Parts: sequence; structure tokens; C-alpha cells
Amino acid sequence: MQSRKHTRGRTAASPLRRIRFFTILGLLIPLSLISVLIWAMAQIQPGPSPSGTAPAFPRDTPSLILAGEGQEASWQLRLVNSTHPLPGDWDPDLSVIDPITGEKFDSRALEYLRAMLDAMEREGLQPLVCSGYRSYESQVAIFQQNVETALCQGYTQEEAEEQAALWVMPPGCSEHQSGLAADIVSAENQNLDETQEDTPEQAWLHAHCQEYGFILRYPQDKTELTGVNYEPWHYRYVGEEAARDIMSQGLCLEEYAAPPG
Repeated sequence: MQSRKHTRGRTAASPLRRIRFFTILGLLIPLSLISVLIWAMAQIQPGPSPSGTAPAFPRDTPSLILAGEGQEASWQLRLVNSTHPLPGDWDPDLSVIDPITGEKFDSRALEYLRAMLDAMEREGLQPLVCSGYRSYESQVAIFQQNVETALCQGYTQEEAEEQAALWVMPPGCSEHQSGLAADIVSAENQNLDETQEDTPEQAWLHAHCQEYGFILRYPQDKTELTGVNYEPWHYRYVGEEAARDIMSQGLCLEEYAAPPG
């Protein structure tokens, strides 16, 4: 009898043990999966984008860089015009563009100007930098000459100065004084007038100047913003990124450096 009771006890206990076993197993499996998932997530580290670089974020539009207030990192975006003149002690580091002409340019941007001119010459073109850096004194003389020409045409002194400023910026307000501007013409047509627009040199520059960090500074439809008439020969160094943005969007530097709103 004792032996039979013992057998019945073992037989009755087996289903209960199986139930407990599967119940515990049912709890352990989800917990194990959760633990593995948590461990796997902890191993994930931010990686590079498919291009191998960090993900790009929208670039903030640069703020207005006033003459004399720009940071060194933004020297090429310095806005120079009649309302943002250069400081009186402005003295850029200059290098000679071409020893034959003696014209000079900002040393930090000279290599880009030379690369652009070299590319044009390889295409069989004949670019000529007829004016680079100008001192304050030179700008005084040029501006006064234009004022006198307007006076001879019957304008009053005030009107003559306004007319002169449409073609030559007043002293202290010229980009040429910054050392970052260059008047580039065709060697076969050195006239500073709208006939420059029809030269192959200007056609090339209008299409490719941004690749070297330059912009057409005074576009045809931006006189109200720049205060200067259309000059198809006047190019300004602003850096490649800014140049591509400005030229592709049809902007002038005033719009790019000080966007509306």
C-alpha cells in the first residue's frame, strides 16, 4: 500500500511540475529577448552618412558683416558700399597679380584669382586685370575726376556727386580699396562699358567665376540695391560656397549679407 501511494504521488505531481516549468520558461524567454534588444541598442553608435561625412544640416544665412566688424573667418564676405565704408586705417596684405601691370590683390585670395585667369588662358581667352587694389588717395582722384565730368555736363555739385557715385564709389566705400575686387576685361576690348558683356572673356566669367569664389558684383538688375550701375567687368572674391549661392540664386552681395525680413 505504501508503495502504491508513493507511485500515485509521483504520478500526480508530474503534470503540476510541467505546468510550473513551462510557466517559468514562458516568462524567461520574453525577458531574455528584451535584455538582448536593450544590449543591441546600447551598441549602436551614430555613424557617418552614406557619403562618409557627418549628416549635413541647413546652413544659416550669414548675417550682415559690417566693415570693420567682420570676424577673421568671414573676411571674404565683408560688405563694402556707400553705407558700409571701410575703416580709415584699412591696410590689407597685398600681393602683385602680374608684375607687368603691377596690379595688386588681397594675398589671401590671390591664388584663386590666378587660378581663374589661368583657366581662361588655357581656353584661349585673353583676360586682363585692369584694376585691382586702389588706395584711398587713388579713389579720391578717380571720384573727383568723375564729378568734374558731370559738372561739365551741366549738373549741380550735388547732382554731379550722385552721378559720379553710380560709376565710382566715394573714397572709403570702394571694394577696390578692400583688395578683394578686380576689374577684368578682354585684352582686345579694354573699354569699361557694356560692350564688355559681349566679349568671350565675360561670357566665360559669368558662367564660371563662382567656381573660383568670385561673383559679378554689380549685376544688371540690382542697381537699386547696390547703388552702382551694371558693371559686367567688376568681380569680387567672396569664397566658393558663398559665390555659388549668390550666382545660382541671382543675388547681389547686399541681399546675401543682409537678407530681408
